Amino acid sequence: MQTELSTSRCDLHPVTEADAAALHALWTSPGVRRFLWDDEIISREKTDDAIATSERLFEKSDFGLWVVRERFDRTLAGFVGIWPFREAQEFELLFGIDERLWSHGYAAEVGQAVLDYCFTTLKMPVVRASTDADNGASVRVLEKLGFTQTRRATVNRLDTLFFEKSR
Repeated sequence: MQTELSTSRCDLHPVTEADAAALHALWTSPGVRRFLWDDEIISREKTDDAIATSERLFEKSDFGLWVVRERFDRTLAGFVGIWPFREAQEFELLFGIDERLWSHGYAAEVGQAVLDYCFTTLKMPVVRASTDADNGASVRVLEKLGFTQTRRATVNRLDTLFFEKSR
């Protein structure tokens, strides 16, 4: 199955070990790690584990994490994907954009590409997402993508908002 995706400004490809150093740098940058890893500076091994998990997900389910590269110079712009969260392995849309590109529409652009893939290619009836309640930027992106908030709960001591979008 074709898992390479593209937008008007970016190319998306499934993460591989070749992306590990750049992805680890992004995931440990202060702005991205604040909400992605609850401000933890993760180890390189945790990045490697996430990449291995993503590779297994693509083999089994045709989704996982994509690296987002700007088309004009191939620099890492961020990542996006469908990822398992919590004990019940709920799959949710996940995204993170390099801080230098915040407020330029990249998160919504690449999020839409993954949504289109999920609905058209994978025929998913619904895509879910969640974010910390105080992550206003991600809430705005999810709303722009047409997600509807379905509930609010405390998860691991964090005030969390849950969203859904149907096909």
